[in-house]
Amino acid sequence: MGLKEQITEDMKAAMRAKETAKLGTIRLITAAMKQKEVDERVELDDTMVLAIIDKMVKQRKDSISQFEAGGRQDLADIEKAELAILVTYMPAGLSDDEIKAEVQAAVAATGAAGPQDMGKVMGVLKPKLAGRADMTAVSALVKAALTAA
Repeated sequence: MGLKEQITEDMKAAMRAKETAKLGTIRLITAAMKQKEVDERVELDDTMVLAIIDKMVKQRKDSISQFEAGGRQDLADIEKAELAILVTYMPAGLSDDEIKAEVQAAVAATGAAGPQDMGKVMGVLKPKLAGRADMTAVSALVKAALTAA
């Protein structure tokens, strides 16, 4: 079963169980998926669905930090609950050692010699690590590896 079908099944289960918080978050995911399908006139595959969910996760993390900085813990708690549900659809994250190994392999594979080759390395890493690692942290590791090279 694909990720899109899994989300649909989870929505039906949440409706039956009357889990309003989970249902609301799943509806946000399905709305974002339908919007992307309509805008781009494509049928979403698992990779595209993961990209949508990853974007939503980033938005929630940003909102949580903004709400906590603004002293709105009530709104931050709502965002945290949505984040917990969104994360369940993401693949298991990679450890720091696994990410470092992927970065080293990508640097070696592209023959990158310095910071000017960062785009090449990130182009190789992005499809491999999307949804499994924080790409901002990956970018920092690549930059450090290329600066040391």
